[in-house]
Amino acid sequence: MPATRVKRRRSRSKKNKEEIENQRMTHIAVERNRRKQMNEYLSVLRALMPESYVHRGDQASIIGGAINFVKELEQKMQVLGACKKMKENSDGDSQQHVSSLPFSEFFTFPQYSTSPVHFENSVGKNEKLLKTQSTIADIEVTMVESHASLKIRSKRLPKQLLKVVSGLHSMRLTVLHLNVTTADQIVLYCLSVKVEDDCKLTSVDDIATAVYQMLGRIQEDCVLSC
Repeated sequence: MPATRVKRRRSRSKKNKEEIENQRMTHIAVERNRRKQMNEYLSVLRALMPESYVHRGDQASIIGGAINFVKELEQKMQVLGACKKMKENSDGDSQQHVSSLPFSEFFTFPQYSTSPVHFENSVGKNEKLLKTQSTIADIEVTMVESHASLKIRSKRLPKQLLKVVSGLHSMRLTVLHLNVTTADQIVLYCLSVKVEDDCKLTSVDDIATAVYQMLGRIQEDCVLSC
């Protein structure tokens, strides 16, 4: 009897070890296939983007670059849509309300805005309006890791674009891509920039404020030179 019991225990133990080993090998195979498929998808995704969007080959850089690339494509679609709309309305009323200025649809949550902002909650409404209204430009900044997307709408000024790009570089914001669209005396800049490691601007609010101040200086210089 004791010998029979020992034999059964050994057989059961051996079977359990085999099941565990099979499960482990199955898990390894599934994980290997998953990684292979992920790497293939990332390779395809990287191939679809310009090289300037991906500076490293790691997964986070590729995905972050893809997000910025999609954002720029979205901006280009908005530009085309806005141009088409302006062309269709070219024979309409020339007097536009502030809220219907060209390219208004580009701005969702701008840090600085020339348009009146309406809040459902009336508490502190006047303070919020004073903080968001600006007479210089509409500015909206979004950021993913070390890449930032800037939207700037302002009046057209001589050599403004050159000064904006130069000013961004002095802030250690390297311009990767730039789209410029104009309508009458209004210009829209859509920029994709890389926030360099030694850049002192660490948030979207910091970048928006620095750009706002830069545009203010450009406007003052233009007034003084006229």
